[in-house]
Amino acid sequence: MAEKTYSVTGMSCGHCAASITEEVVEVPGVTKVDVDVPTGRVTVHGESVDDDAVRAAITEAGYEVTAAVQGAAA
Repeated sequence: MAEKTYSVTGMSCGHCAASITEEVVEVPGVTKVDVDVPTGRVTVHGESVDDDAVRAAITEAGYEVTAAVQGAAA
């Protein structure tokens, strides 16, 4: 399984985390989403996940991706 972490702005609460998770988990190939509100990081787990689709899902939830922080095989 691979993972990629994104830096996201605008998150401030559990509702923010839930909104992002709800959108990103619908992206094909995504198996798990971890949102860390205090650090502004969203980690996406899965196989063959389209980076543009993840970014679009985060934007759809109302937040902005400022950078892809890392990508690693787990």
